[in-house]
Amino acid sequence: MMYALIPVCLCLMVLFLMKESKKEYVPAVILKGLASACFVILGFLLSNGSKTAQLITTGLLLGAIADVLLNLRLVFPEKGQPIFLIGILVFLSGHILYLVAVLQGAAHWWICVIAAVILTALLMTWIFRQITAKKAFKIFGVVYIGAIVLLNCVAIGNLIVSPSAFNAVFAAGAILFLLSDIVLILNTFGKETKQSLRVTNISLYYAGQILIALSLMFLK
Repeated sequence: MMYALIPVCLCLMVLFLMKESKKEYVPAVILKGLASACFVILGFLLSNGSKTAQLITTGLLLGAIADVLLNLRLVFPEKGQPIFLIGILVFLSGHILYLVAVLQGAAHWWICVIAAVILTALLMTWIFRQITAKKAFKIFGVVYIGAIVLLNCVAIGNLIVSPSAFNAVFAAGAILFLLSDIVLILNTFGKETKQSLRVTNISLYYAGQILIALSLMFLK
């Protein structure tokens, strides 16, 4: 029955997007919180209690908290910027926990760090050409995207060096997470905000978090 949480999560996600598009921000943030609670519960149900599982489940929980914070900026627009930045910090904390979890089994981690630095520089150079944002947001963006790129490099590196179902599913989730954040940045700070990009961002995000939660099923 625990896998019923996945379609429930996706249905709540669709309802959230519908409410948000109608600018009904209070019910939207409630629905988003409930949708995020689904992947958190799924993660805890699949956890085997190991240190790696505890790090990942805590990362899922921080992601759900950040989800609510990011949408609260629309409920309280006068405090939108600080709420947004706090939400990004909470997300970053979750990413760091994911990173610590997969670093434990990483081989040649220094190669992943070098690759992440180069890829982050290239990616952020491209992103900054597409967006207009204040310096504080740009600094946060470099640190935040850098952490996710490093997470992806380590996850993919683990999959290459030590192929396993856990490494494959986790890496897939991490990739979708990175893609969702790139879309979020472009849609939030780009020249024009598009509902289609918002749908893409949220869909990629929930797919990524669900895969990360499901990866715990294969953790030994």
